[in-house]
Amino acid sequence: MSDDSARPRKYRGAGKRRAGGLPFHKRHRKLLVGVLSVVMLAGVALGGYAYNLNRQFNNIARVDPGNTLNEDERPDPDKGNALNILLLGSDRGETSLAEYKDTTLSQDAANEEWPAGKYRSDTIMVLHISADRKNVHLVSIPRDTLTMIYDENGDEAGMAKINSAFSNYGPAGAISTVEHLTDLRMKHLAIIDWDGFKDLSEAVDGVRVYIPYTSYDSNQDITWEKGWKKLQGKRALQYVRTRHGLVRGDFERIERQQNFIRALMKKMLSSGTLTNPVKLTNTLGAVTRNLTVDQQWKSGDIRGLALSLRGIAADDVQFMTVPIAGTERVDPYGDVVRLDQDQAQELYQALRSDRVARYLRKYPDATNKAPEDDEEAQASDAG
Repeated sequence: MSDDSARPRKYRGAGKRRAGGLPFHKRHRKLLVGVLSVVMLAGVALGGYAYNLNRQFNNIARVDPGNTLNEDERPDPDKGNALNILLLGSDRGETSLAEYKDTTLSQDAANEEWPAGKYRSDTIMVLHISADRKNVHLVSIPRDTLTMIYDENGDEAGMAKINSAFSNYGPAGAISTVEHLTDLRMKHLAIIDWDGFKDLSEAVDGVRVYIPYTSYDSNQDITWEKGWKKLQGKRALQYVRTRHGLVRGDFERIERQQNFIRALMKKMLSSGTLTNPVKLTNTLGAVTRNLTVDQQWKSGDIRGLALSLRGIAADDVQFMTVPIAGTERVDPYGDVVRLDQDQAQELYQALRSDRVARYLRKYPDATNKAPEDDEEAQASDAG
């Protein structure tokens, strides 16, 4: 993609002053000076703001996952103008390789040897942006989905849970595995460190979510009380990480993550974050500090995509999960998720053809609703 910007046009239609009398600039010298002063100050402010935005985007770390994959074996990138972006939520674990203990994700991806096991991607989503940029769909893939895993070269590496692709074979392995599963071309890759949820919640001064029932997370030693909660910092991170104690385990964790993103978007839009330079800068800083994208996704392209989506409201973003047939224990993989292959293929085709609305008319329950949409939540204390 090109990062060039259009050159401003020069104004060539200078008007003529009336015959006789003083020129306009002499008759209204003070007014003209005042107007020019305001324009100059505004120009300096906007210029500094634009510079700051560009600097924030340029701070995003980058990896190059596509240089080892065979283009002939990847889905066609030119089917329509809709975009599919692979989103990974990454946990950083330990590694036995001393030289990788203090390295960053982008540094690890650039090395010849990927530190298998250092990172985990328990959050896997396909972000689908419609060609007309009026609709956005976030489709989650359960981390325990049993599927064929593909390595950094796009070659089969054996059956396993899908979250092992990123852990064992890095960004390229994750892209290739999801592309083979869905036959959808991933235009770009975005990886956000889990700490990003914490920083984002702090940047917007907390996010309100509704918890539909009381549960206890033994892994984090937290009791989540039923009702509305304002989550910020560490608490927000604990919320999106919770899986233990939930009735439907990882499926509910997916819904919690989607619910947090939904609430975060609403908070940003309702509080004027996108139109407030200070708030927007703080929010962008929280994102860019914890975000890694593919090398080919230039800052100008990210900025252009963001501008094209400025008309999107929170309600225009729909959350889904790949259709599930059920769960079962399969040796040696443990508890795995089986996809509903027939309905999943319908969803993939809807994404390929950019006709998700038609799919949702056939499967109206396919979207994951926010828990506060329940009648009981509506009647509860909104404070």
